[in-house]
Amino acid sequence: MTQPLQPPVATKPVAIPELARRLQDGARRLEAQFLGKEEIIRLLFISAVAGEHMVMVGPPGTAKSALVRAFADTIDAHYYDYLLTRFTEPNEIFGPVDIQAFRQGAYKRRVEGMLPEAEIAFLDEIFKANSAILNSLLGVLNSRRFSHGNTTLAVPLISMFAASNEVPNDDALSALFDRFLLRVRVDYLDSYQFRGLLHKGAALESKALEAHGRQSAIKPTVSASELVAMQREFGSLLESMDEEFLATYKGLVFQIRSEGIGLSDRRVVKMLKLFAASAVFDGRTQVNDADFFVLRHVWNTPEQQDILQEIVGPILDAWYEQHPEQQRIGATPTSLQDLLAELRIIRETLASSEVLSDMQLFSQLRNLGDIKAALQRMKDNPAAERMIGEVDKLLETMFASSRFV
Repeated sequence: MTQPLQPPVATKPVAIPELARRLQDGARRLEAQFLGKEEIIRLLFISAVAGEHMVMVGPPGTAKSALVRAFADTIDAHYYDYLLTRFTEPNEIFGPVDIQAFRQGAYKRRVEGMLPEAEIAFLDEIFKANSAILNSLLGVLNSRRFSHGNTTLAVPLISMFAASNEVPNDDALSALFDRFLLRVRVDYLDSYQFRGLLHKGAALESKALEAHGRQSAIKPTVSASELVAMQREFGSLLESMDEEFLATYKGLVFQIRSEGIGLSDRRVVKMLKLFAASAVFDGRTQVNDADFFVLRHVWNTPEQQDILQEIVGPILDAWYEQHPEQQRIGATPTSLQDLLAELRIIRETLASSEVLSDMQLFSQLRNLGDIKAALQRMKDNPAAERMIGEVDKLLETMFASSRFV
């Protein structure tokens, strides 16, 4: 017997430009709080628009949990989150057994306020889930169904977001990992972003202290019902994909597979929804090659990220070279002004009369290396090219010192 939970109330589909404007407002709000997370923020919104799931993998302290919780504040939806351990029991996630029903011979759970009622969910350390939880999670993620006893509930889940410190290497967890269409690596920020990290981190901590014990005063920018209504309109977006786009996609898929990166037919089809969602986020009714950036996040092991970048990067570079006026919203590059300010501080430090220790000198070398790498990503920018020249001169000066010979 299948019983539906209360799904998001049906609503008339909102116009794509209006929905995009509000999605971008939400993204900018998050970008103001979290430094260097622009692409991840964009992927959070794309996942929700497409109704797909995303997992973030990275070391502790990289703002994975804080980012998803702040993202949840931008969506008017039933939200649920939980930190899993290997000792977590099913009743902590899916609700306790209904004792009254059990006394009458029926086995069912009380799911009020638990995962089966969530529209947006976040499970931290998801790969610590034990076998008692695993099978039920697979049903929720894959078919939006939760079974308990002889009752099956249709759950209203739009997207589940998860976090882990590492990719699972246990075969028993491979099926769960496969249900997350997007896999995003979250790392520590580069050295040149350190001051910005302290500034935004302090502001975020201050807001958290001010809001302690109070409900969030942040107004959501979009509702769960609007996302569901948009997903029901995806058919026309998918059917409008032209042959040239699909031919490019075919070439990318088989190139990815030829490199030994597993990409199943099921995932290949589901990726079309993410391309369409990326277009919606930008306010477009037609996909283009810029939407292929999501393919950088279909890796199965972290080592495959560089391979995917080598495959997808040239397509993206060619697109933006042909369309320089189309600055991607939600993936703003590091500000040249920020890099210039950091470079000025390094130059002043090296030019000062104070004798620096070897550790301080190596730290500045690391900073210059990070700055140069960031500038090299800003192709065809004359200012960035000039700054690379300045970085090279500073590096030559430092290596000419006898302390590095």
